[in-house]
Amino acid sequence: MELGVALAEPGGDLVAADAWSSPQRQSAELLPRLQALLDAAGCDLSMVSGVAVGTGPGSFTGLRVAMAIAKGLAVGLGRPLVGVPSLPAWLEAAPDAVAALARAGAREAYLLSRGTDEPVIVDRDSIDGALRNAAVVAADELADAFGLSAATGPRGAPVIARHAAQRLAVDPAGDDVGRLEPIYLRQPRGVATRAEGEVRWL
Repeated sequence: MELGVALAEPGGDLVAADAWSSPQRQSAELLPRLQALLDAAGCDLSMVSGVAVGTGPGSFTGLRVAMAIAKGLAVGLGRPLVGVPSLPAWLEAAPDAVAALARAGAREAYLLSRGTDEPVIVDRDSIDGALRNAAVVAADELADAFGLSAATGPRGAPVIARHAAQRLAVDPAGDDVGRLEPIYLRQPRGVATRAEGEVRWL
């Protein structure tokens, strides 16, 4: 899984950014990486004026970890929170890419093609040869699993930070911390819909 953190000025100019791959332990890595970024920039958490988080779609666990940490920071610091869709940010950060893909399951991915507004779920076998050889944005493990030979890793954190800063300039309250949720195109595996009865966590 690809993760990233970024610091931006209130006007949106990038201060610093970090991106890395992590197959697991995302919850153990995010805060230390963020603190290291703050330290390198000569900042501390008390100087943060707002918190931004990518809202997906993407890995259920990864989204929940990022959202929980972002909400905790926003509440703990008393700062506004802004959610920004992840896949459009990935594409904005990679102007040569024709699409962005995020893991949706063992054989599926969320696909946002440039020029379209909404992501779709695609099966590994439905991805044609043109896309497999095209410039796309995808995490390393997804690129390997789907045979995406020209993929580059996501670097969307600076874009998410910039969009959040622009949003806070006109809407200082940001999003409702209690209501902001990741973008889910479907229920995660093992979770029933409300119409199917009790929600079950496996």
